[in-house]
Amino acid sequence: MASIKEVAEVAGVSTATVSRVLSNGQHVRPEVRQRVMEAVEKLGYRPNLVARSLRSQQSNTIGLIVSDIRNPFFTSISRAVEDIAYAQGLTVLLCNTDEDVNKEAIYLQLMRDTNVAGIIFSPTRQTAASLSQQRFDFPIVMVDRTAPDFAADAVLLDNVEAAYRLTTHLLNNGFGRIGAIFGETSLTGLERRQGYEQALRQHNLPVVPEYIRHTQPRVESGKAAATALLRLPQPPDALLTSNSLTLEGALQAIRESNLSMPADIALAGFDETSWTVLVQPPITIISQPTYEIGKTAAELLIQRIIDPSRSSRQVMLRGQLHVRGSSTPSVIKEEVS
Repeated sequence: MASIKEVAEVAGVSTATVSRVLSNGQHVRPEVRQRVMEAVEKLGYRPNLVARSLRSQQSNTIGLIVSDIRNPFFTSISRAVEDIAYAQGLTVLLCNTDEDVNKEAIYLQLMRDTNVAGIIFSPTRQTAASLSQQRFDFPIVMVDRTAPDFAADAVLLDNVEAAYRLTTHLLNNGFGRIGAIFGETSLTGLERRQGYEQALRQHNLPVVPEYIRHTQPRVESGKAAATALLRLPQPPDALLTSNSLTLEGALQAIRESNLSMPADIALAGFDETSWTVLVQPPITIISQPTYEIGKTAAELLIQRIIDPSRSSRQVMLRGQLHVRGSSTPSVIKEEVS
């Protein structure tokens, strides 16, 4: 069966134009409409369930609201969402909030004003707490983060388990004073701190508050937090960070302190990036299935558009631990699932 993309290619127009023609939308020139309909007839195209499910006042646009597009985690998710949307003849309106509650409110209102078919959203803790008191005329799928008392589909990483596993790896390799840097704006940081503390207690070690920092998920914030930890009277012998940007900042702090990894200090964190395997020694990380997260979120949103009455689903995915030289002296590169 032909796809909307194939119709668009034959007609020489965009998929959005094909969607407007098939939904009898306005602002389409007669000659363009004729080309599209000829392509539809030639290919035997039949509109998909998503197009049929859109209410007349809805656009064929879905919204994607992420907290920081510079974070490779959200870059990969965005690519997956766009791929799935494009295949369905949907366009994506991407908004970047910088973990700013005011920007989140503005973009949520923009989604209402645009009459989007649905949104994929990664909210701050503050906005997440208020979602159940707001009214939405479109479905929402949460990624990376959930919202209390708000019934919505969600695609998540098991953050507690992942942080527990990463911390346990450090402990099993002889590092007993583990400094940790967590994001301060989302539930993700709190969940990863929970896993970190569970691992310490499992090994009969105390949770030392001065070894824990909550900060903005930024390179400069990660560097500042790591520098502060390294300047303690009894500094940590390992650092754990909860995202790739603070991990980069922590690496900068270690380098500027002229410390050697892992002899002077170990380093481990979340999220695979291009540089984590290029530096020497390579960095031990928990990688997340970011493309799968975005793909699953987009598919759940499309399912919800087609069937608004179905019960909400929560998909929990597992990260993969990649053990490397930054935390294990004898390891050049080893991957542990």
